[in-house]
Amino acid sequence: MLDRMLWRDLWHLRGQIVAAALVVACGVAALVATRATHQSLLAAKHDYYRSHRFADVFVHLKRAPDALAEQIRALPGVAQVRTRIVVDVSVDVPGLAEPATARLVSVAARRTAMLNDLQIVRGRYIDPGSVDEVIVSQAFAKANGLELGARLGALLHGRWTPLVVVGIALSPEFVYEVGSGMIFPDNKRFGVMWIAAEALAPAFSMEGAFNDVVLTLAAGARERGVIEALDTLLRRHGGLGAYGRGEQLSHRFLTDELGELGVMTGTVPVLFLAVSAFLLYVVLSRLVATQRGQIGLLKAFGRTDLRLAIHFLDIALVTVALGLALGLPLGVFMGGLFVDVYRDFFRFPRLALVVDAPLLAAAAGVSLAGGAVGALAAVRRAAALSPAEAMRAPSPASFRAGALERRGWTRPMPASLRMIVRNVARQPWKAGMSVLGMAFAIGLMVVSRFGLDAASHMMSIQFGQVQRDDVTVIYNEPRGPEAALAIAKMDGVVQAEPFRLLPVWLRHGHRGKRIEVTGLSPVHELRRLLDRQRRPVDLPPQGLVLNEKLARILDIAPGDVVTMEVLEGSRAVLRVPVVGIVDEMVGLGAYMDLGAMARLLGEVETSSGAFLRIQADRAPGFYEHLKRLPVVAGVAVRGAVLQSVRETLDRTFFFFSAVLMAFSSVIIVGMVYNSARIALSERGHELASLTVLGFTEREVIGLLLGEQAMLLLAAVPVGLALGYGLCAMLVPVFDRELFRLPLVLATPSFVWPVIVALVAAGSSGALVARRVRHLDLIAVLKARE
Repeated sequence: MLDRMLWRDLWHLRGQIVAAALVVACGVAALVATRATHQSLLAAKHDYYRSHRFADVFVHLKRAPDALAEQIRALPGVAQVRTRIVVDVSVDVPGLAEPATARLVSVAARRTAMLNDLQIVRGRYIDPGSVDEVIVSQAFAKANGLELGARLGALLHGRWTPLVVVGIALSPEFVYEVGSGMIFPDNKRFGVMWIAAEALAPAFSMEGAFNDVVLTLAAGARERGVIEALDTLLRRHGGLGAYGRGEQLSHRFLTDELGELGVMTGTVPVLFLAVSAFLLYVVLSRLVATQRGQIGLLKAFGRTDLRLAIHFLDIALVTVALGLALGLPLGVFMGGLFVDVYRDFFRFPRLALVVDAPLLAAAAGVSLAGGAVGALAAVRRAAALSPAEAMRAPSPASFRAGALERRGWTRPMPASLRMIVRNVARQPWKAGMSVLGMAFAIGLMVVSRFGLDAASHMMSIQFGQVQRDDVTVIYNEPRGPEAALAIAKMDGVVQAEPFRLLPVWLRHGHRGKRIEVTGLSPVHELRRLLDRQRRPVDLPPQGLVLNEKLARILDIAPGDVVTMEVLEGSRAVLRVPVVGIVDEMVGLGAYMDLGAMARLLGEVETSSGAFLRIQADRAPGFYEHLKRLPVVAGVAVRGAVLQSVRETLDRTFFFFSAVLMAFSSVIIVGMVYNSARIALSERGHELASLTVLGFTEREVIGLLLGEQAMLLLAAVPVGLALGYGLCAMLVPVFDRELFRLPLVLATPSFVWPVIVALVAAGSSGALVARRVRHLDLIAVLKARE
């Protein structure tokens, strides 16, 4: 009999059950998709790093003889060592107007197992003895449409050298393929190429020598101790400071992304499942209230409290089961879409969606537990009713003037609006929970657009106010003043500002950071420094200026003195005052006047490159000249980089924003529909009476849905404020060394959630209005006793 009651109740409540089940499905899908994506990336990373022997420690240096490799292998804690030559060069890619930058990495002429090993995706390895064959990274080849046999031109230490693509490969060292100083990939203009050491060494005077080392640690070895020993050994060979895997650019990006995905896994699904638990509580509480008499009869005829509790709990479990039936496959499907998005960023030989039984079981367990919690209060209420009390009609509610009426605030209102306000005010807890549920949905919509707004703002500041140059040119080595003069005289150049990149260790107390100090011209219009109010900051004639992130890491304030250990030349150790702090959203920046830097180092004023402003109509000819300029090792074109970044943002953030928008809309529909349907059930007698008394159908519908509209309007400001607060909580998650997302939300990020919420509420309101039009007045007005 109770089973028949169960199916009857489920059919009678089918609309509300489906609405709650959809919210459960959204929570389950979000949990499965984010968790599956997280463990898929983790599995791919672990497998790739292990199978291709990803290094633990990295160091770049000026030049060291090959014989030094044996001394490195002999260091305590070192397991395997690979020495190589690594240089950045300017490359001419067919069909690409701007110069591209390639990172050339030497490999052995014959294929052997090595650290940071290659995964050949297409083509073959380099032939022994070849001097023009290269293997290019898959991302670079795909972005430029390079096929096997494609011919490129590269400047190898001033000599124009033709190269032939014989293979396309991946490496664990470049899972996230970006150049120095970049935060988003520009695969069209930056790539990695592997070339035989025998071909690369003569071009850079590296015969019998190397300038880069990677190594793995023995079991139980202490990374810090190995790094210190390695730095000591390589100091006289121009070592730039060894660093561990945690500081390696590609690995750091991947690790940060996994951390952010882990935060999403633990927050977004919880919000959806909490709302679904509340919906189940509301539905079942109303069901218990309407079935008091039946509950009393069942108890009078011997049904136990436990059996009745199980009956109502079954309704919640069936609702959750429906949500699981929809949410699990939807989560797997979405997980596949998420993984596809990440394939465009992280280059793995194999990145497959990992959905295992423990994940599905955990999603089911969490959902069932949430449903049980939502049903608990209603189940306890049913179990607590005594038969005699349950079979008696509930006592009429005690009505009295509320606070609004006593103050006279409702007197100017029309009668219909007074009825709506009175009904809301008499059930503050229920109204508050409905407002909170809809506010969560609106807040999630605001959060869904935060990443896009913040990243767009960061890019507009970085490329609109900070980086004001058109082209950045990097020399193959620091050059004297004549290099800047030669660049400035090139056809098409309007303005040129030299800069110097000085690799150093900055130390303050027990804190330290390996960075590059940037020396800027006294008049630096093309690379500006800004304060918190976005006002330009002039460089003082002496001392260092740090950005806020670096100052926090080193615990430095203006007026403090830092130790600056120079990692090139005579490797001077200097004490330098910090004279200012600037606000930057990208990287760890330290700046100094170019002349002051030269005086501090006791050298003539040198530069590592130049910021250029060029004439747009002469850009093609300028780029062609630049591609064959011997002193140039790398080129960055601001417009091209900005376009690439925008395409990346549009492709990724829009997708995740659309998913959160859709899921949040389901919450709005579920909350409004359930609230209106329960109000119709509770107030059916009242609404029917009003119809008999002469109220029109439109007025009756207005009374019912007006209450929901009032709750939604109350939820809008709460939801927008909640969304802003959630975004503020996310800001520390994106406070990285590589970039920081500011707390910025554009006007559309507040407008769109309101529009979507109104449309969703209107759709669910139309469904309820249809029920009102089919209201059976005679059945509703029958006496209950």
